[in-house]
Amino acid sequence: MENNGTYRFGSNQGKLPDFKKLGKIVLIVAVVLFVLVLALTCVYTVDDKQQAVVTTFGKVTDITNAGLHFKLPFGIQKVQKVDVNVYQKIELGYVTQGEGQYAVKTNESTMITGDYNIVNVDFFVEYKISNPERYLYSSNNPELILRNLIQSQVRNVVGSASVDSVLTDGKEKIQMQVKELVAEILEEYDIGLTLVEVRIQDAEPPTKAVIEAFKAVETAKQQAEAVVNDAKAYKNAQLPDAQAKADQLLQNAEYLRQKRINEAAQQVAMFQAMYTEYAQNPDITRSRMYYEAISEILPGVKLYINTGDGTNVDMLLPLESLVKN
Repeated sequence: MENNGTYRFGSNQGKLPDFKKLGKIVLIVAVVLFVLVLALTCVYTVDDKQQAVVTTFGKVTDITNAGLHFKLPFGIQKVQKVDVNVYQKIELGYVTQGEGQYAVKTNESTMITGDYNIVNVDFFVEYKISNPERYLYSSNNPELILRNLIQSQVRNVVGSASVDSVLTDGKEKIQMQVKELVAEILEEYDIGLTLVEVRIQDAEPPTKAVIEAFKAVETAKQQAEAVVNDAKAYKNAQLPDAQAKADQLLQNAEYLRQKRINEAAQQVAMFQAMYTEYAQNPDITRSRMYYEAISEILPGVKLYINTGDGTNVDMLLPLESLVKN
C-alpha cells in the first residue's frame, strides 16, 4: 500500500493490450484473405475439350476456349464450362449396364412397320454440343428434346418401311433417313446440339419362330451374294484369256485379209503384164499360155514341139538327148 492510500501490484499487472498492433495484424490477415478470394474468383481455366460461357450480371458477354482466363470477381462475371469436343450418346431401346450387359426397354424398341408387323429395333445415337450458349440458354433440357425427337423420327421412318427392309437389307437406308430428318429439325430448333451418327444396334421380330425364319432368309441372301461374287471372280479371271484369244483371231484374220489382197494385187499385175505381152505378140503369147496350161494339167507327160511339117526330126523340140545333155 502506497502512502497515498493506493495499492501497487506487479509491474505488468493492470497493463492494457496493444490494440494498435493487433489491428495491424487483423488488417494484414484481411488483406491476404481479400487478395486470395480475389485471385480465386478472377482466374479460371478451360481444358481442351471444353468451352466456357462467360456472363456479366446474367448476360452472355463472351465464350472462351481452352487455356487460362480472367474474369471480374465477386459474382460480377460467372463462368459455365461446357464439354463441346466430347461425343455423347443416347441409347434407345436398351440401357447398357456393364461390360457386354444391357437391359431391354420394350417401350422404346417395340415398333410397327409399314406392312403392320411388330419389330424390336434398338438405336445408338451419337451427338455433340456445337453451340454452348444455345445449349445452356435456349432450352430447359436439350438432351431430352433430342431424345424425344429421335424417338419420333425413328417411329416415323420404321412405320413407313417394310419388315423385310427393317430386319435385313434396309437398315442403312433407315439410318440415313432418320439422321437427315433429325438434323433438319435440330437446325430449326437451334438448341446447340449436332447429330453425329444414328446406327441400328439390333433389329428382330418379337417371336423366335419369326427370328429363325428371317435368319434363314438372311443366310440365303448371303449365300447368293457369295455365288455372285464367285461368278464375278471367275469372269474376271477368264476374261483376259478370252480377250487375248479374240485379239489373236483378229490379228490372224487381218493377216489373211492382207495376204489375199496382196495375192490379188500380184495376180492383177501378172495379168496386166501378160496382157501387155499379148497385145504386142498375140500368137506367141497364146501358144505359151497353151503350153503352160498343158504342163500344169499333165505334169508327167513329155512334150515335143514340132516346129515343121513333122518329116524332119531336127524340127522336134526338145529332143530327149538334148534334154539329157
